[in-house]
Amino acid sequence: MAGALLVGAAVGQIVGIATMLLVNATIRPDVVIALVVGVPSAIGMLLILLSGRRWLTAVGAFILAIGPGWLGALVAIQVVNGV
Repeated sequence: MAGALLVGAAVGQIVGIATMLLVNATIRPDVVIALVVGVPSAIGMLLILLSGRRWLTAVGAFILAIGPGWLGALVAIQVVNGV
């Protein structure tokens, strides 16, 4: 379980960096936070709560950990850019 969380956070960071490189649109910060944290959290929690197998719980934990990693990467990029 801890491994799935660690890998999920790393994948979230990679997704965050890729998002900043590929998306050039101006989006409101509250919408970005809701999408980046809310969507993976909702999907991950549903998988964890409704899973009957251990591997499905690990997949849910992986998806749940993507959100904080993704948000952390976006925040770090904004801080470095001075925004």
